[in-house]
Amino acid sequence: MAEATPYTLIDGRKISSDIKKEITEKVIERRQLGKKVPHLAIILVGDDGASQTYVDHKVKACKEVGFHYTMMRFADTISEDKLMKHIDQVNRDEDVDGFIVQLPLPQHISVERITEKIRPDKDVDGFTNRNFGSIVSKNPLLLPATPYGVMELLKRYKIETEGKNCVVIGASRLVGAPLSMMLVEEGRATVTVCHKYTKDISSFTRQADILVVAVGKPGIVTGDMVKQGAVVIDVGTTRVEGPQYKNGYALKGDVDFQAVAPKASYITPVPGGVGPMTIASLLLNTLRATELRNP
Repeated sequence: MAEATPYTLIDGRKISSDIKKEITEKVIERRQLGKKVPHLAIILVGDDGASQTYVDHKVKACKEVGFHYTMMRFADTISEDKLMKHIDQVNRDEDVDGFIVQLPLPQHISVERITEKIRPDKDVDGFTNRNFGSIVSKNPLLLPATPYGVMELLKRYKIETEGKNCVVIGASRLVGAPLSMMLVEEGRATVTVCHKYTKDISSFTRQADILVVAVGKPGIVTGDMVKQGAVVIDVGTTRVEGPQYKNGYALKGDVDFQAVAPKASYITPVPGGVGPMTIASLLLNTLRATELRNP
């Protein structure tokens, strides 16, 4: 049996804080030069508690780095056509550089139609088809926020990806699919994508130099599925309720941290790993959108 290796905890909170400081300095510089300050617009539909929390964090982050922001709230009874008209207004507002519609949306509203209605050069979540497709170009426009955050963690911890065997569990449009493309295009890695139809996932994960898990199933990756010295990136965040938890619930990742960490060389915690990087990436995209339209 191989000896356990001391692992390095990938601190997403620290890296996110570092990025915010870098952005703050650039915003101060833009102000001093008389250039446009980034402006993020956020649409929130309904009163979902988790969505409200995410939006509050985004607003707080805007305040931290000195961005302008606009919050637009609508009842969950708003029609799809009416919401589209509001999106058109924000698209036409040249003072708004970045624009997001907080997900999930009510069932009567098509996420695909709403997403595609957002101008690609303002789509700081990176969800539109144009931004998704631009990943395979040499000059992508605005990258999907969570995958962008994962790539930043790898880069800032100087984790080598070129030529490495990467396995991504989860093929969602939001994380797994774009991240696998980014690992190939930017990371120059050899990438395998596993999903719910994959037979014997463990046979793939045990070969991974870098394992990324993004399925939203707590503890799905166990110690016997990971090879010694692997880099493990846990994107999953699921609220698990129970009387054993101090607040009545706990946030759990897709990786069984206690079992996997001793075998890992690097590993992200949940919470505090990839989560904070999503908002940091949103800010980076908003700054980039501003710089592209107002150099």
